[in-house]
Amino acid sequence: MAWDFSTDPEFQDQLDWAAEFVRTRVAPLDLRWPHDVYKPHTPEQRLIIDPLKDEVRMQGLWACHLGPELGGPGYGQLKLALLNEILGRSSWAPRIFGTQAPDTGNAEIIAHYGTPEQKARFLEPLLQGDIVSCFSMTEPQAGADPGEFTTLAVRDGDDWVINGQKFFSSNARWAEFFIVMAVTAPDAPVRHRMSMFLVPADTPGIEIDRNVALYGDPEGEGSHALMTYRDVRVPADSLLGDEGDAFGVAQTRLGGGRVHHAMRSVGLAQAALDMMAERALSRRTQGTLLADKQAVQAFLADSYIQIQQFRMFVMYTAWQIDRYNDYQRVRKDIAAIKVMTPRVLTDVAQRAIQVHGALGVTDELPLMNTLLTGLVLGLADGPTEVHQVTVARQLLRGYQAADGLWPSAHLPTRRQEARAQLDGAALPSPVG
Repeated sequence: MAWDFSTDPEFQDQLDWAAEFVRTRVAPLDLRWPHDVYKPHTPEQRLIIDPLKDEVRMQGLWACHLGPELGGPGYGQLKLALLNEILGRSSWAPRIFGTQAPDTGNAEIIAHYGTPEQKARFLEPLLQGDIVSCFSMTEPQAGADPGEFTTLAVRDGDDWVINGQKFFSSNARWAEFFIVMAVTAPDAPVRHRMSMFLVPADTPGIEIDRNVALYGDPEGEGSHALMTYRDVRVPADSLLGDEGDAFGVAQTRLGGGRVHHAMRSVGLAQAALDMMAERALSRRTQGTLLADKQAVQAFLADSYIQIQQFRMFVMYTAWQIDRYNDYQRVRKDIAAIKVMTPRVLTDVAQRAIQVHGALGVTDELPLMNTLLTGLVLGLADGPTEVHQVTVARQLLRGYQAADGLWPSAHLPTRRQEARAQLDGAALPSPVG
């Protein structure tokens, strides 16, 4: 029986290096350029950032989600989970390590479905971290419900023509290209109604109506676009995957991405717990340390328990993906960790804010940003409620309705059955 929670020594050395590197070399970027993670780098930034990326490459930790044929080490989800736990403690770390969403998922889509020309123009610079991209899916009237999408792509000779609006197209203002989900067969079932397209940012007809900022972002720093595609014409080879298979193409990026988001949230939640513990040992009130107050002790204990439960569940999910190489088989648990991600992060952040008092809600600590991140993750890649439905439906497949009027656990019925079974066993054997 195999049951092992250890990490092989060689990879643990890499994780130890990454943890120290993120803490001492990457985290300062969060303070120097907190709003520039997705932007094209300035010459001043490149002087600092490019050498950091080179160090990551020298350690063999660049773009670890990719296989060797694309310049990565081809780590499985379990190793990626352990690395992402470290990267979650810094907003800049994913970009320095070549694993920044949505670019990672978009790179995998192009790697699977792009033409050689598309790979040369977009994939190579994306993998090098020289450009950023945009996944343009949700719509203002529909949110994340594809059944309500109206953005339409119509075939016109050798081209496709796209018309419609998209909302929350993150990083659109800086993206070199967009991956756009559009309806191509309005009368087909939802799962076969849409197709995926690669649209270069310089294509005529792309309009950014406005860039929406998250709460607390500085004015003008919004990066989530309301977009209009107005007679946007792209060649036939811009279709990614088969016509009508947008869902299949999207799964290339979503399954593993949810594990990455979850494990980065573990790291971020752990950072909030670290801050809470430090505060509890540093602050006195009513004659004793906060650490001596039972309410604060409960906050600390509940946070530790939640994080550890969450961490182990994410690791188990990653292990299953590696073992079975089948996202559908692990679909229930992938959806479950997506549900847990915002809950754990917001719970721990809120407790940490409470322990820090008024200071916790100011911009002099990162805790309000952690709380907001938790709220955002409750909506990203589909709202929590959608994933709860997935968990419930997958769970119910392993059960069946009771046979008869009463539940199978009905005690009077079970007693009667047990009595009949045991009384029958107690009868003397017939003498031959």
